[in-house]
Amino acid sequence: MKRLFLLVALLMLSAQRDPILVPEVSQDDVQVQQGFTGTELLLFGVILDPTGARAGEDYDIVVVLKGPTEPITVREKARVGGIWVNADSTAFQSAPSFFAVASSRPIEEIVDERTAAIYELGLGYLQLSPTGAIDPEEQTRFTAGLVDLRSRQGLYKEDPSGVQISEQVLYQVRISLPSNVQTGTYTAETFAITRGRVIASAIAEVEVRKVGFERFVEVFSERQSLFYGFLAVFLSVGMGWVAGRLFALI
Repeated sequence: MKRLFLLVALLMLSAQRDPILVPEVSQDDVQVQQGFTGTELLLFGVILDPTGARAGEDYDIVVVLKGPTEPITVREKARVGGIWVNADSTAFQSAPSFFAVASSRPIEEIVDERTAAIYELGLGYLQLSPTGAIDPEEQTRFTAGLVDLRSRQGLYKEDPSGVQISEQVLYQVRISLPSNVQTGTYTAETFAITRGRVIASAIAEVEVRKVGFERFVEVFSERQSLFYGFLAVFLSVGMGWVAGRLFALI
């Protein structure tokens, strides 16, 4: 009976024709401390057929790097009486704090819109979860506003020619993390695509965390929020008083 099970397993493995994707990240632990100006991640890997040989078909690679999701409220400005004020707004339950897409060719040349939307292969296909009912046109407008804002902050980006493929075996891409990235677990999902079909995918993780004094402040603010608030107010008032005294002496 054991031999029969072993034979069936071997037949199943030999029947598997989709290639295997093996991703890696140059730095899986990013430490944020005083003076942090950002960093650059190198994501690389290989794609092989199940026997370990070179994959037979040509393929494209798309890499999607996502930061931790967070709830966010997007507000729209309107000019009333010559003054810019907050007008309409909408809330999203889970917007990625960081979102970067890099591909070996422009996405529209690799897959159709339906596949791109399923796997979120681009800023135009980012799927956000609004809180409550919202008009589709309004959701599209606010989503575009959020993407534009975070793109200008360096938190959302896409590079249609950022992935380099060598001999249809090795691939690599460099994605920059700016200094204002949020801490948490980042997921790098890599897709191998042939003839508009995703033939393999794999996920690697990157941990972004604060260390040193920044970590102490973060933990203290979370665990002792009341004392942290009092201390922040005391320091603000004290620094204001000292600055006032200095200016009075000049």
